[in-house]
Amino acid sequence: MLKKIAVIGTGYVGLVSGTCFADIGNRVICCDIDESKINSLKSGVVPIYEPGLKELIEKNTEEGRLFFTTNIPAAIRESEIIYIAVGTPMTPQGEADLTYVKAVAQTIGEHMNGYKIIVNKSTVPVGTGRLVQAIVEKASRSKYPFDVVSNPEFLREGSAIQDTMNMERAVIGSTSTHASTIIKRLHDPFQTEVVETNLESAEMIKYAANAMLATKISFINDIANICERVGADVEKVSEGVGLDSRIGHKFLKAGIGFGGSCFPKDTMALLKIAETSGYRFKLIESVIETNNNQRAHLVSKLMSVFGDIKGKTISVLGLAFKPNTNDMRSAPALDIIPMLRELGAFVKAYDPIAYVEAERELGPQAVFSNDLYETVKDTDACLILTEWDDVQKMDKDQIKQLLRSPIVIDGRNLFDPAEMKERGFIYQSIGRSSVWEAELVSKAQ
Repeated sequence: MLKKIAVIGTGYVGLVSGTCFADIGNRVICCDIDESKINSLKSGVVPIYEPGLKELIEKNTEEGRLFFTTNIPAAIRESEIIYIAVGTPMTPQGEADLTYVKAVAQTIGEHMNGYKIIVNKSTVPVGTGRLVQAIVEKASRSKYPFDVVSNPEFLREGSAIQDTMNMERAVIGSTSTHASTIIKRLHDPFQTEVVETNLESAEMIKYAANAMLATKISFINDIANICERVGADVEKVSEGVGLDSRIGHKFLKAGIGFGGSCFPKDTMALLKIAETSGYRFKLIESVIETNNNQRAHLVSKLMSVFGDIKGKTISVLGLAFKPNTNDMRSAPALDIIPMLRELGAFVKAYDPIAYVEAERELGPQAVFSNDLYETVKDTDACLILTEWDDVQKMDKDQIKQLLRSPIVIDGRNLFDPAEMKERGFIYQSIGRSSVWEAELVSKAQ
């Protein structure tokens, strides 16, 4: 049976989830306190870049299944299932900030008009479901029955629609079998495997999954750093290790570390959860340390060519934390560009989508553009930070002509070192042999 759903929060998770629930036939009201965002969505302007999302919003709006409003109380009253999908940003202490989750729980409690299933979609620490339950019960004065469910998201930015419509699994933690059954049926059209558990386990599954993936990334980056010192090729090491079915190839690609809205925040939050429970999680401490160090490692490669980059102009290709998104949250560029500036370099930065968001974050620290070749023109070296398709397919001969010196420092291992050597580049990547030509290096310096 199709349901009436309210999704409170029109950020990345809320907007994608709400739109996909509408696309499988439900009536969905996406709510937000940000009036300008809601007005934009009503007029067809989508505040985030996600392939296929704009078209899906237009389709379901036109077909009368998807609505946008700032009237959250009315949406609560009209809906049977209420999803909480607000942000849980990291506090200065590294904890998840539950301010918005608490505020939504309070609002739900104040405007209950019958039985509701309240579903936490936001990534929250263990115990948040019980906290939401207590807030709603107090705010509603126990007038109406309700149940709380934890249904964490596992979306990858850049492929979120695909991930939702063909989800690998749905985790449903609940305070009642009745609520769990309803949310399970809601996921039937996605034909996914469902894990049913209690609230606490569902909340922990989300953090454990992200921490495991972050660990794989930091592990292969540490292996890459060793490979550079012993003459091994991390690409071949990763290939060989990944063929072990117990390990797999995913998240074993060396680079400049993880960014985005999940891994940095969730690994820190998991540290705090462990700390609160009286346990020191040394492994995750190391994962975070390795990730932070990987940014500086890329800059050190540039320094190894020049010795001193003061007065040099460096082009940076890719600003978003990954391709096919305009998300700048914890993007490596936010660390690397300030490092370059502190060392006295001038920076020209390119991204096909996120250049506007990057300029908002970094201000005058760089000249921003969505023109790749104009960015590279007359720069002393090129740093690759994001594996955008047009960066991978760029005309290398033209790039070489535009650069003052044929220096490419590749943080994403996009190119074959042998080919780059043949083309006459000074080329450094992560965990692989460097291309050094003494005469070229001398000219670069």
